[in-house]
Amino acid sequence: MGIENYEAPAVVGHFIGGQVISGRRERHSPVYNPTLGQVVRSVALAERADIDEAVAVATAAQKKWGRTPALTRARVMFRFKELLVQNAKLIARVLSEEHGKTLADAEGEVTRGMEVVEFACGAPQLLKGEFSESVGTGVDSFAMRQPLGVVAGITPFNFPAMVPMWMFPVALVCGNAFILKPSERDPSVSLLLAELLKQAGLPDGVFNVIQGDKLAVDAILEHPGIAAVSFVGSTPIAKYIQQQGVLHGKRVQALGGAKNHAIVMPDADLDGATEAIIGAAYGSAGERCMAISVVVAVGDATADALVERLTRRIGTLKVGASDDAAAEMGPLVTSLARDRVTGYIDAGQVDGATLVTDGRGITVPGAERGFFVGPTLFDHVQPEMSIYREEIFGPVLSIVRVEDYASAVALVNSHEFANGTAVFTRSGAVAHAFVRDIEVGMVGVNVPIPVPMAFHSFGGWRSSLFGDHHMHGPEGVRFYTRLKTVTQRWPEPEAMRADFVMPTMK
Repeated sequence: MGIENYEAPAVVGHFIGGQVISGRRERHSPVYNPTLGQVVRSVALAERADIDEAVAVATAAQKKWGRTPALTRARVMFRFKELLVQNAKLIARVLSEEHGKTLADAEGEVTRGMEVVEFACGAPQLLKGEFSESVGTGVDSFAMRQPLGVVAGITPFNFPAMVPMWMFPVALVCGNAFILKPSERDPSVSLLLAELLKQAGLPDGVFNVIQGDKLAVDAILEHPGIAAVSFVGSTPIAKYIQQQGVLHGKRVQALGGAKNHAIVMPDADLDGATEAIIGAAYGSAGERCMAISVVVAVGDATADALVERLTRRIGTLKVGASDDAAAEMGPLVTSLARDRVTGYIDAGQVDGATLVTDGRGITVPGAERGFFVGPTLFDHVQPEMSIYREEIFGPVLSIVRVEDYASAVALVNSHEFANGTAVFTRSGAVAHAFVRDIEVGMVGVNVPIPVPMAFHSFGGWRSSLFGDHHMHGPEGVRFYTRLKTVTQRWPEPEAMRADFVMPTMK
């Protein structure tokens, strides 16, 4: 499959040992175009035998790849990055068709993924060890990082290019072989990435793709040949991944759900905050784990002014087909996702929140069957309401009113999720206090979506992260390697004698 001549297949298969294969049985799942609301292809669903084959192939390939110099591995990533640049628009088009996000948003996703590839190109520096000379008489000590072996990534539908690239570039340059299990809702991008890695010179078998559902997930978690699993998705599944992975002796990093708050202080630039919040709440139809879904307005005057501005700005948003260059927001990924979001809007009304703008029942000309929900805004939301407590994963923004800064911080810190948060203020003192006081993994000051750059690490706290390591950056290197410490000396043979007490360096 040459990517330059790419045509979407009728059936999306697996990628094992450098080749696309159809799988062992005729078990498939439909793949939709969310804008049109219709099936455009299907994806093969793996059996356990497919996972066994992928692990066997990866294990064999990793033995040589793990001994390949880090500089050589980095050069493969350099070539891969150049191929990504050349094919970014194609990847974005395929991504947009199956996910529903706008083309501009899809291109931005590919760019953010490439940043991790660029970080991984620094493998020779990232994998440098430590050395201590003469820790004792004639004794030196050094530490080095070595690959785990075969590792796997289970990735979500909302970022079919970026999230896999949060994982496999770092894993590969650290000397591991990688098995990717992408979402079955938008699987095609995974094969494009696999083909580009092959063109970049990655040996066959070092990167493999297994399409599948829960059967594939369980097979990965239970397989003794897989040393570590990375996951991004909902909190219930993240808990399951972490528990089952650890039960089967694996290292696990599992990133879960979110309910990201933006605190707006009375001194904030409300026009600037409005623009920031609109994009953070409704971009990608709210299907982002870093989307702002709650605004905590400090004071009624702040809340009233903000609601007025948000309402006016929502009225200008263009909801349209994913390939409409003028569209700022596309459809949700499936009809089930649409119905889930509209169900939350129903619940918000029943619970007594004030529905300011209603995104239900929106119709896009030429895409009447699409899975659309328009931008929705609630005011006077209370902490006990489901639209506040639970992750909606759609274009629904809630306004919670509090009296002061301390109440805002306490509200954020008491929530189950602690993925990302932001504060909008002109006060350096407030910003400094916020960074110190807030108990959330990723923090923004006048930045609504504080996703770290690739050379830092991504991850939340509390029920937003299960495992000990955040993703990509230095934490990614630590996750995909194990530390080996060596103590050595070269004495004359006659100087060697048995020692029956705890060794000390004298």
